[in-house]
Amino acid sequence: MSRRVAFLLSLAVSPTYAADPPRVDFSHEVVPILRSKCGECHTVKAKKGDLSLNTRETMLASKGVVVPGKSGESELIKRITSHDKDVRMPSKGPALSGKEIATLTAWVDGGAKWEPGFSFAKKTFVAHLAPRMPTLPAASAPDRTNPIDRILDAQLTREKRPIPSPANDAVFVRRISLDLIGLLPSPAEVDAFVADTSPDKKEKLARSLLAADREYTEHWLTFWNDLLRNDYSGTGYIDGGRKPITTWLYRSLLENKPYDKFVRELIVPSLESEGFSKGIKWRGVVNASQVVELQFAQTVGQVFLGVNLKCASCHDSFIDDWKLTDAYGLAAVIADRPLELHRCDKPLGRMATAKFLFPELGPLDPTAPKIDRLKRLAYLLTTPQDGRFSRTIVNRLWHRLMGRGIVEPVDVMANEPWNADLLDWLASDLVDRKYDLKKLIERIVTSKSYQSESVPPAPEGEAFVYHGPVRKRMTAEQFVDAVWRLTGTAPKRPHVQFKGFDRGQEPVRASIVDADLLMRSLGRPNRDQVVTTRPEDLSTLQALDLTNGPILADLLTKGAKKIGADIPDPDPRTTIRWLYRTLLSRNPNENEMAAAVALAGSPLTDSGRADLLWAILMLPEFQMVR
Repeated sequence: MSRRVAFLLSLAVSPTYAADPPRVDFSHEVVPILRSKCGECHTVKAKKGDLSLNTRETMLASKGVVVPGKSGESELIKRITSHDKDVRMPSKGPALSGKEIATLTAWVDGGAKWEPGFSFAKKTFVAHLAPRMPTLPAASAPDRTNPIDRILDAQLTREKRPIPSPANDAVFVRRISLDLIGLLPSPAEVDAFVADTSPDKKEKLARSLLAADREYTEHWLTFWNDLLRNDYSGTGYIDGGRKPITTWLYRSLLENKPYDKFVRELIVPSLESEGFSKGIKWRGVVNASQVVELQFAQTVGQVFLGVNLKCASCHDSFIDDWKLTDAYGLAAVIADRPLELHRCDKPLGRMATAKFLFPELGPLDPTAPKIDRLKRLAYLLTTPQDGRFSRTIVNRLWHRLMGRGIVEPVDVMANEPWNADLLDWLASDLVDRKYDLKKLIERIVTSKSYQSESVPPAPEGEAFVYHGPVRKRMTAEQFVDAVWRLTGTAPKRPHVQFKGFDRGQEPVRASIVDADLLMRSLGRPNRDQVVTTRPEDLSTLQALDLTNGPILADLLTKGAKKIGADIPDPDPRTTIRWLYRTLLSRNPNENEMAAAVALAGSPLTDSGRADLLWAILMLPEFQMVR
């Protein structure tokens, strides 16, 4: 275990850090200063001194102006604190006050955090209009006829960049298996796929995986539980202030329910699906923006339309154009009683009028009974004319499969897509195919673009340029499922019972059990809030749990004994080859084999097997979907 001790010591001897700078609210404290003091010269179309503050990316592109975490090295702070009138900023008007300077200094020292998706530039992309069906460019090659390839190849040609090379067969089968059913392919499955010489073998594999209904369902349950904040235990469940929708959700995924119908059944719910719209009844006194009706507005806006109504639930938003009346108007659709507007938790003496966020799509009668208001909302939300609805789910699935959205962040659908034709074509195709999400997924994964070699994420602050699918981390559930299957330690029954799950003593998936501390550490959220993307970066807590956590250590100990029973050969090379093929879908090279033998020892013992298993699980190659 010496390597784990060394790893922990490397964390312990890190430099001593100063106390954290005061936390600054970007939306409420920083934006007003930048808008009023810097906006005339450095936002929207103005870019004096080659500095644009429109987005965090454009700000950081001007090297040295803002150095996150280092206000003393940031030209912005030097300029606003200068007493030289030829240097001081702003160059016109009064200097910043001491409080304003302190706010910006603390903001920079805190990392210059930025509200995801916020821009001072006016948004020109109208994402709620019906998607258009763009004219497709000619295929760049006979085997690149998928509309996705035709659109992306044309973009790469315009930008004089190469078309990505295809991933090798073993990498591809591992990627698509993890993406579609959340499980690693067996060595036999990899071998069979590599040996197959059929020209359409990738398409056949995609359809085969999508047809594995149960495996597909129990993998995508993770995605939808996060998005719909559905869980099996936790806040609200103990006292009846929250209701799971697991039975309805499981069945909907198993049946591949059309997405428009899926959403209508959440807006106008049955007893099985009403937990979504009822939200969480928090115990005690809560802020007016946290009541169930406002939760409904926030969740519907975020999940189905890529709209952030959280700021607008308290006051007119400082980061976009949504007003307090917009959030309350959507909340009033589900209200059983008149809903009084509150600004920053203070009642305004006015009642909300029920309305949809995009009135140009059609009227909603605020005087109609609640059930009729909800039916009308469900119609307006899912009508093919609501382009925001179809684009949002297309963008979420593209992000899930390709590692980055066509629009980023995925919850700010008013932002410009990096390829509007691609987004619109896929959204139109989804509507034409009756909102069949499996067909949308199939369309993406059967493209040569998805099947290309993956690329690392772009460094922070750099503008995104499409080069191919972006590598992404395994989810907590994918990691745990892989370990459970390898070590034979999966639970025999789920912690939560729901209709439709009754398979005797068959091992279960991580997605349908309560989260343990390892899954929490690896990024599975508590789902008190909507979670549309999980963090991609490894945290210190995750590193500690993966290095010396008791849950993983126990799994490795049990797994070592099982592997020893299954592969009794004392020569470590036999086990090493099997582990590499099972976890990485390839054989080790000579250097890897030599290092693994040195680590495991010979003859191989259970302790050596546990160390070997741990070492391979820690490889970025294992933890990434490449």
